[in-house]
Amino acid sequence: MALALFAGIPVSDYAAVLPWYVRLLGRAPDFLAHATEAVWDLGADQSLYVVELPEHAGHARVTAFVDDLDAVVGAITGRGIEPALRETYGNGVRKITFRDADGNEIGFGGAPLG
Repeated sequence: MALALFAGIPVSDYAAVLPWYVRLLGRAPDFLAHATEAVWDLGADQSLYVVELPEHAGHARVTAFVDDLDAVVGAITGRGIEPALRETYGNGVRKITFRDADGNEIGFGGAPLG
C-alpha cells in the first residue's frame, strides 16, 4: 500500500502567521495553492499546508519524525522560535513541540540520544 500525507494546519490569520511558518520550516512555501493557503513539500509524498480557516484554528496536532532532532531543533531556535514543550517518553524517544499564535502544535520527534 502506497501512502501519501497531506497534513493541514488551520489558522485564524494566514498573512500574520505565514512568516512564523517560514521561520519554523526554514524556507518559503513550495507553492501557494491560493491566496490563503501555503504548501511545503517535506519529503516524498509528504506535504504540510497552512490554510486560513478561523473556525478551526488552533486545533492541529502534527508531528514529524526526523533523523537528527537536535539539528532540526537547533536550526529552528536559531531562527528565533523557542519550543513550547520538550518531552522524553519511556522508550527514550524525544519530541519537541512548537506552537503557533493560534495554539496549533507542530512537533518534531526523534530517536533516543546515543
